Amino acid sequence: MTLSKKPVTGMKDILPEEMEIRDYVIGVIKETYGNFGFTSIETPCVESLANLNCKAGGENEKLIFKILKRGEKLRLQEAQGEDDLVDGGLRYDLTVPLVRYYSNHANELPAPFKALQIGNVWRADRPQRGRYRQFMQCDIDILGEAGNLAEIELILATTTTLGRLGFKNFNIRINDRQILKAMAAYSGFVEEDYDQIFIILDKMDKIGIDGVEAELLEAGHAKENVSSYMELYRGLEKADHPIAYIAEKLEGVLPAETMENFQEIIDSVEATKGDFFKLVFDPTLVRGMSYYTGTIFEIDMPEFGASCGGGGRYDKMVGKFTGHDLPACGFSIGFERIILLLLENGFQVPKAGKKIAYLMEKGLPSDQLCEVMAQAQREREAGNQILVARMNKNKKFQKEQLTAQGYEDFKEFYREELKR
Repeated sequence: MTLSKKPVTGMKDILPEEMEIRDYVIGVIKETYGNFGFTSIETPCVESLANLNCKAGGENEKLIFKILKRGEKLRLQEAQGEDDLVDGGLRYDLTVPLVRYYSNHANELPAPFKALQIGNVWRADRPQRGRYRQFMQCDIDILGEAGNLAEIELILATTTTLGRLGFKNFNIRINDRQILKAMAAYSGFVEEDYDQIFIILDKMDKIGIDGVEAELLEAGHAKENVSSYMELYRGLEKADHPIAYIAEKLEGVLPAETMENFQEIIDSVEATKGDFFKLVFDPTLVRGMSYYTGTIFEIDMPEFGASCGGGGRYDKMVGKFTGHDLPACGFSIGFERIILLLLENGFQVPKAGKKIAYLMEKGLPSDQLCEVMAQAQREREAGNQILVARMNKNKKFQKEQLTAQGYEDFKEFYREELKR
């Protein structure tokens, strides 16, 4: 049987040019988040299937790569159903593993705990541009901080990182699940219908207010409720101060402190941020994960035409593991989409020194080889990146390949003498 050279569908090989950029981006992320007090952790790529199916992952729970039981536990002939065959799965995000990790190690960790986690996740999804079945995620989370300092720090840390990578003119869209629910309650909808309503509302940017209104009516919701709901959104579009407008409209339905905290997040970020991004209140922002309980945010990059990351507050999730709720909030950068944008824009990793290739003729005597290696080492100590390689027959093509990899200088060494 002929073996396949191609990776499994939805996964990819990473060539050296891209790997260099990925390593650089990871370095910037770790350094920047470290400056904000986040500490790196690592969790296993395999989690208990019960944890992955804890109704916290939304639609992602349908995309789990499940793992068969091992050894004596796997009894194929006696199996009556899936529960007898599988007990684990590859993680589909980093949040569920983080919450399990924290629940297991809370006594050993500081409070609040500021975590940075970078790692691969897996989803049995339909591959498309910027979306794979195996992909890197990069999350920062703050556990144990009940106040809005968590949201402020997460937004500033994430935007600072993106700014350091050269991104400009992007938006951080921000909303609050409590505002979403209060708007639905004000309009007369019952809580069990909220999920369906929010799924339709999430299409606002594609189908507009009229389209959302039509879909809500088609779904069987009362006309007076739908009309009241859409009137809120039409009012928001016209309002000079949308937050003040919605706070006034929802008085008595939404606690005043919710809007005060929300406004404080916006004011604090606006007072601190640079001019390379905008913070935008978006009352149609929903976010798909069912575990969000409060503030939610999303990175909107017009050049990509889609979200490049997001997050929010999930105060009820730790309680699923411990029985005691703990305030928690996180922000995830869309690592693969960021890398794709950098590649498409011809990003070059900044270099402190030069990339120099030492090309040696085959059969170089031992004393000359030692001198070449010593010279290469001196160059590396001076901060340059030195590649030592044997000279190919087609030296011109070899140099072209190395030039494409960023090598800007070549030194050739022949048997007769060292030519510099």
